[in-house]
Amino acid sequence: MATSSSPKVTIIGAGGYVFPFRLIGDLLSFPALRSSTLCLMDLDADRLSRTATAARSLRDHHGFDTVIEETTDRREALRDADFVIITFQVGGVDSYRHDVMIPRAHGVDQTVGDTVGPGGVFRFLRSVSAYEAIAADALELCPDAQIINYANPMAMATGFLNAKGLNTVGLCHSVQGTTRMLARTLDVPYDEVSYVSAGINHQAWILQFRRGEEDLYPRLRETMAGRHRVGASATELAEDDGNHSETAEAASTYEGGNEQVRTEIMNAFGYFQTESSHHASEYLPYFRKDPQTTLEFIPERWDYYEICASHDESGDIDQQLTKLKDDLAPSVEYGAMIVNSIVTGVPSVVYGNVPNDGLISNLPGSACVEVPCLVDSIGVQPTAIGELPPQLAAVNRTNVNVQDLAVRAALRGEREHVYHAVMLDPLTSAQLTLGQIREMTDELFHAHAALLPVGLQPAS
Repeated sequence: MATSSSPKVTIIGAGGYVFPFRLIGDLLSFPALRSSTLCLMDLDADRLSRTATAARSLRDHHGFDTVIEETTDRREALRDADFVIITFQVGGVDSYRHDVMIPRAHGVDQTVGDTVGPGGVFRFLRSVSAYEAIAADALELCPDAQIINYANPMAMATGFLNAKGLNTVGLCHSVQGTTRMLARTLDVPYDEVSYVSAGINHQAWILQFRRGEEDLYPRLRETMAGRHRVGASATELAEDDGNHSETAEAASTYEGGNEQVRTEIMNAFGYFQTESSHHASEYLPYFRKDPQTTLEFIPERWDYYEICASHDESGDIDQQLTKLKDDLAPSVEYGAMIVNSIVTGVPSVVYGNVPNDGLISNLPGSACVEVPCLVDSIGVQPTAIGELPPQLAAVNRTNVNVQDLAVRAALRGEREHVYHAVMLDPLTSAQLTLGQIREMTDELFHAHAALLPVGLQPAS
């Protein structure tokens, strides 16, 4: 895909507390993008102004000629955009609270609740009206734009946007974070590691992990088994602030510290997966059966809702601004890499979430899969992986079931599929009966009623 040497990059949801500004820093880290137009859009003018002010301060400090626009008008932001980056949470922390607290009251404890399960399903459904509006406007005003989705639930949101006709790739940082953590664990320089990962978002698998000709998996299995035994006590770990765009230097409460869950998954299914043990424990039925079991696998709780609810938003941006003024370097995020490669033609490889157009042959064609992608002036070109090891595909399918039914519910207005999606969530089905799941789902429907699309409104 050809694009201008001075592209228009639109960020929808630019008022977010720190992540959008981190993306702006990434974009300005690439010399070829410093003459871009960055159009920042958010419905909250005050939050938007905070991000735009910091962006202009960063631009002026480094003497760039970047044009920075701010608008609350979605259509104006999308008009003639070459790239559209989506990074928002419809309903904010107040709605997020319902996603985690209502299931928790019914016995389904999610430490994040934004990807699958009842929390992920309703985070997606309350965003559907916004995705519908973005899709309609983008198809009219920037039909050739590369859409880059950072909004969770990644697979549902990205799958829905592609189904609406947008050229969308979904991006996460779990592959980057996990591979860095594994290299650090084995005391191997990261730039000497090569790897292949594939699967679905937050449940992709490290299929190969090598240093030159050396297969690092035997060492990895031995090391993780020695460090992360089920029932081991929590060790002294660094606190985690929920911002995983930076390169971690040591084990924390989020990743690398207590990895009993992922080690157990690797021991059972043969491969290490790409999302933290806290988050991974939500996707399978084995680790959160009761408080004692949970404590054996996760001796120190990490709770993303609590982190989000306690953020000092202005302080976070101020810290990022100071850091980027001193050292303007890209984070581990792939978004700016994609923009740079398409604009300059300089190739890069990213891990992207894309429609499963034969890429992983033993996952459903309706799935949104996470695979390596080549990016250059042609655009984002996913790699065909072939078959996953059958046990890995089987694990993925348990989560794809939930994603597929939620997306079908949104595309077709079939409200009963929402119940089906939640009923098939592995953790929920391990905790609740079908009647209890319906009762919990009804409560979520009513809590989110004001944000749900017309076809999915709760029964009166």
